[in-house]
Amino acid sequence: MKPVDKKIYLASKSPRRRELLRQVGIDFELLLLRSDGPRGADVTEEVLPGEAPLDYVARVAREKAAFAADLVVRRRMAPRVVLAADTTVTIDGAILGKPATPNEAIAMLQQLSGRTHQVLTSIAAHSADFAGQVTQVSEVRFGVLSPAAIAAYCATQEPYDKAGAYGIQGPAAAFIEHITGSHSGIMGLPVYETVQLLRQAGLPLP
Repeated sequence: MKPVDKKIYLASKSPRRRELLRQVGIDFELLLLRSDGPRGADVTEEVLPGEAPLDYVARVAREKAAFAADLVVRRRMAPRVVLAADTTVTIDGAILGKPATPNEAIAMLQQLSGRTHQVLTSIAAHSADFAGQVTQVSEVRFGVLSPAAIAAYCATQEPYDKAGAYGIQGPAAAFIEHITGSHSGIMGLPVYETVQLLRQAGLPLP
């Protein structure tokens, strides 16, 4: 495998993923994909008919990484490993995306209240001679949420850029009774798996 730059391209708008990479000392440059506009998104995040949550999250992460890697070539950018990720929340086989309205956020949190759901985060790394992917699955159990607690939370900006209408790193941590899996994976980037994948891609990590 050819030596690669010690810096990676991060194809993600998530501030939480940036924080987690910085936490473990991985240097990165943002390579943002278009999510809307007249020409539409670079990679669609629409769920395909009959698509299972695991298949969905893996496909979106893989397509983001592949599109970003192609941009690197087309723009004649410095050759580096590209990292992309996607996170989704699922319960009863249904995918809970990012709520667009307070009513959607309230409905999602009511569905999660007092129950266990799954958080799936798939990470994909691409370079000139490598393409790899890992999907991490965690289980999260919410305590029973009162209507007042749900309403107060949904009156903030917290739920609206997060799958399942909550983030474990914010005030919604008070909702969580128990987790099984990866805390950082629930945040949006499983750190252990990410480091292992980047090492496989040739990144010179200690």
